[in-house]
Order: sequence, then structure tokens, then C-alpha cells
Amino acid sequence: MTTSEAQEQRATGRQPHPVSAGPIVQLPTAFGDFVAQAWTDLATGAEHLAVSSPLPPVAGVAPLVRLHSECLTGDVFGSYRCDCGEQLAYALEMINEFGGTLLYLRGQEGRGIGLANKMKAYALQEAGFDTVEANEQLGLPVDARCYKAAAQILADMGLHEVRLLSNNPDKQDRLAQAGVRVVEMVPTEVPSREQNIRYLQTKKDRMDHRLVLDMEPAAPAAGPRGFEHGQD
Repeated sequence: MTTSEAQEQRATGRQPHPVSAGPIVQLPTAFGDFVAQAWTDLATGAEHLAVSSPLPPVAGVAPLVRLHSECLTGDVFGSYRCDCGEQLAYALEMINEFGGTLLYLRGQEGRGIGLANKMKAYALQEAGFDTVEANEQLGLPVDARCYKAAAQILADMGLHEVRLLSNNPDKQDRLAQAGVRVVEMVPTEVPSREQNIRYLQTKKDRMDHRLVLDMEPAAPAAGPRGFEHGQD
């Protein structure tokens, strides 16, 4: 911990969140060559992954950072019910080209409600509820995620000021509360689809996400109707 960090903690009363770092390894991917480092949240046991560009930082320019919440359906299976997988790909492409870091935050499935509850929320959405209403019907928070570990990981990596790859202003506020300054929000909007346009509209109208949604939806995938329950 630096002297300035210690002084800030004394001034704010903010204690560091306990995290532990693993070794840095090479991670060649379809999006480019990265370096990766696993981090463990010692308070919850959750294991997160920092995926970073090997490009050197640009002096005087805050690095690009993406906080990406785990979404098995979108990230692994390419589900069009949300835009998570496409945002993940977009962020990795940006970081590969311009440098920066993506934190893949595990344990945040369905905005923190878990995979099984996300499936229950899907069922409610198929009955007509939007993504916010479905969580409320289940008696669950609309967004149960915590970014304390993410902020501490960024701080331990020396990333105290960042340009945040996100459409979600709540992430900016949460990082600020945890001591990481967001100097710019860099949009990660991807083309909407017939299957997720209602979900995206809900995020814009009810969760204040910075989305435009003024373009024609991308070609629909197989399936008779649109669904939702992603995250950013």
C-alpha cells in the first residue's frame, strides 16, 4: 500500500477489501494475445479473472477497464436473450486494440441472483414480466452485485483512474464509492436483436443505462419471441 492510499483510508475510514492474486500467465485467444491473472475474494471465496492487454500504458491516459459480470447463458452459449456475450466480445476487441483490462467477475450471474434464480426469472419473463418485475416477483434485488472486490483488484493492479467500458452508470457510482475514479464512460452498446430489444429498453427506461436503441435490430435468431435477463 502506498502512503497516499494509507492516508486516504485514514481520511475516509475505508478499509481494503481482502483479495489475493495468483501468477500472471499468457492467454492467447481468438480476440488477441492477453495476459491473465486470477484473483480470489477472501471474504466470499469467489474467484475472478483479470484479462489484460500486454500493451504498455499510455502516459497521462486512463486505461480502458471492463467489469464483466459472469453470464453463462450469454458468454458461453451465445444466448440472444441478453447482450452479455456480445458486450464481452466487444470489450475484448477494444482492449486488444487500445490496451486495458477486463475483470471477469464470477458469482454475479443474473445481476447477482444466481443461475437457478435467473432461470426462474426467465420463466416469469415468458409469462409477461420484464427483467425488473421478474426479480421483484421472486422477492430478489433488481441488482444484487457488489463491486468492492473488483475495486480492490483494480487498486492492487495500480488502476486508480479508469475509462470504464460500460453503459451502466451504477458501476461508475459503485467504483467511486470504493475509491476508483472513473474519468470517462466508454459505451459498449451492441446492436439490439428481436430477442432482447424489450430487455434493452427496460434497462434504458428503468435502470438508467446509457443506450440509444435507435437502430434496426440485428437479424433474429431461431425462436418465436423475445426474452430478457442479461446484465451490464
